[in-house]
Amino acid sequence: MRLLLVRHGQSEWNASKRLQGQADIGLSELGKSQADALRSVIASIGHCRAVSSDLRRVTETAQRIGAEKPRFTEGLREIDVGDWTGRPIDDIRAEDDAAYLGWRAGTFAPPGGEDWDAFADRICSVIEDERQNPCQNLLVVCHGGVIRAILQRYLGLAPACVIPVAPASLNALRLGNGKPPRLELFNYLPDSLEFGAPD
Repeated sequence: MRLLLVRHGQSEWNASKRLQGQADIGLSELGKSQADALRSVIASIGHCRAVSSDLRRVTETAQRIGAEKPRFTEGLREIDVGDWTGRPIDDIRAEDDAAYLGWRAGTFAPPGGEDWDAFADRICSVIEDERQNPCQNLLVVCHGGVIRAILQRYLGLAPACVIPVAPASLNALRLGNGKPPRLELFNYLPDSLEFGAPD
């Protein structure tokens, strides 16, 4: 079974470099065009079914990339960043850079925020439920943190060792067939390379 992991396009808060967590923020105009650009790629691969976070930036992305009748679930929401929700990333880093870097590494939870291990448990519960009904290509439309949690749990890649997931990028992970999980694709964009994706 292949997981086709798509991060949502740029949101309005991504554009202004504000941390959003589970805030329900829509796509920016750039985010809409990023998602639109991925549509033909998703169509050429095909998918058996789709599951998606229920937050607006993701549901808009799912619609724009052509996800067919996705199952929307709170289980695939981004990690809750608690008191950091809506704050500019530069302000958080100026206040306590070590805490921010710890959060990115999955070793620190902001006040009122979600613990990384609990977050990863939540995400993998959704994936394992989907694996009960295996298919060739499962389309998972979600968030950057969700993809990093999947990479950690299935491939052993610590969050600190994974660069940010690019907006509206396609990532692919192969599970099963008697082999260990394998990363097939990371940060694929239809018309460019992305080495400096934002958080």
